[in-house]
Amino acid sequence: MNNDEISVQLYSVRDAVAADLSATLDRLAALGLHKVELYGFVDEAERYAAALAAAGLAAPSAHAPLLSMADPARALAAATQCGVTTVIDPFFDPDSWKTKAGIASIADRLNALSATAAGYGVSVGYHNHAFELRSSIGGESALERLAHLLDPAVVLEVDTFWAEVGGEPAPALLDRLGERVRFIHVKDGPLTEVDEDQLPAGAGAMDVPAVLDAAPRALRVIEFDGYRGDPFEGIAASLAFLREH
Repeated sequence: MNNDEISVQLYSVRDAVAADLSATLDRLAALGLHKVELYGFVDEAERYAAALAAAGLAAPSAHAPLLSMADPARALAAATQCGVTTVIDPFFDPDSWKTKAGIASIADRLNALSATAAGYGVSVGYHNHAFELRSSIGGESALERLAHLLDPAVVLEVDTFWAEVGGEPAPALLDRLGERVRFIHVKDGPLTEVDEDQLPAGAGAMDVPAVLDAAPRALRVIEFDGYRGDPFEGIAASLAFLREH
C-alpha cells in the first residue's frame, strides 16, 4: 500500500494542532503522509489552507457537524477553500437512530445537504460510532438502513473499530455496504469503549488485514480517539502496518 492511499484524522493529534498547526502538519509530512483529514476547520479555513500548502499535504476529507449546523453552507465554503472534496458529519444524536422515522429524517437531511454541496463541488458523507450499529430495525443495523435511504451521491466513512464495538464484524459490514464506503477509519485495540485503550493497527483485537481487503478502494484514515503514548508514534506504527498490508 502506498502513502497516497493513507490519511490521518487530525483529531488524533489535537493537542499538537492546538499548540502549533503548522508544526503538526510538518511532523506528519515527515512521517511520509501525503494526506490528512481535517476537523475544526470551518472558522479557520484560510489558516488551514495555508498550513496544508506549506506542508505539502492534501485534505481530501474533513469532519464538520453538517446535520447540527445552523448554516452548513459555511462548512461547504470552508471545505472548498481548503481543497476538501468530501465533508463528513462525524456524529449525530444517538436517540435519532432508534426509530425508522428518525433514520429516515437523517437520510432526508443528508440527501438535501448533498444536493447543496454539489453546488460547491463537494460530496457529503456520514461517519459512524458504535450506536448506529447497536440500534437494530427489523434485524438490520440503523447504519445499513440509512444506507438504503441515501442518494447515491452520499458516501459513508465507516469507523471499523466502532463498528466492531457496536457488534458488527467490520469486514462483513463493509462487504454489504459496498462502493458507498469511500473512507474507512483504521484503528485497533481491545474493543472497549475506553478511548485511551486504542492501539496502532495490528496491535489489538481487530482483523485489520480483513478490513482492508473488504474495502480495497476506500481511503484508509488512521485515527486515535485517545492514546496513552505519543500519538505521533502510534500513527507511525499504524502507517508502517498499512504500508505492509
